[in-house]
Amino acid sequence: MTTALYVLSALLILAGLAGTILPALPGVPLMYAGMFLVAWVGGFQEITWVTLVILGVLCVIALGVDLVASLLGAKRVGASRWALVGAAVGTVVGIFFALPGLILGPFVGALAGELLAGSDWTRATNVGVGTWLGFLFGTLSKIALAFTMLGVFLFALWLR
Repeated sequence: MTTALYVLSALLILAGLAGTILPALPGVPLMYAGMFLVAWVGGFQEITWVTLVILGVLCVIALGVDLVASLLGAKRVGASRWALVGAAVGTVVGIFFALPGLILGPFVGALAGELLAGSDWTRATNVGVGTWLGFLFGTLSKIALAFTMLGVFLFALWLR
C-alpha cells in the first residue's frame, strides 16, 4: 500500500507540473497535495512540518501571483469585464488547440470580449495584448515557483 501511495504522490506532482501550464488543472495545489502525501506516508520524517509550511507558503504565493499578474495586465490597459471573461474563456478553449491554443487563447478571448463591449479594433488589440502579457507573466511566475517548490521538496528528501 505504501508503494501505491508514493506512486499516487508522484502522479499528483507530475499532474501539478502539467497544471502550471494547463489552466484546467489546479497545478500548484496538486503538487502540494502530492508532496503532503509523501510527508504523510513517510510519517513526516523526510518531509517535516517546517518543509510543508515552506511549500504551502510557496503554493499560496504562486496562486496569488498568477491571479494578480493576469488582473494587473488587464487593468493596466483598461480592460472591460467582457475582456476578462473573454480571456478566461479563451484560456479554457485554448486547451483543446494544444500549445498554439494555450498561447493565443487568452489574447483572442480578451480581444473578442473587448470587441463585444463595444471597443474599436485598436483598443481591443491593446487590451488583448495587455491581458496576454499579464497572463504570460503570471504563468511564468507560477512555473518558477512550482519548480522552486519541487527543488525544496527534493532537497528535503535528499537531506534525510
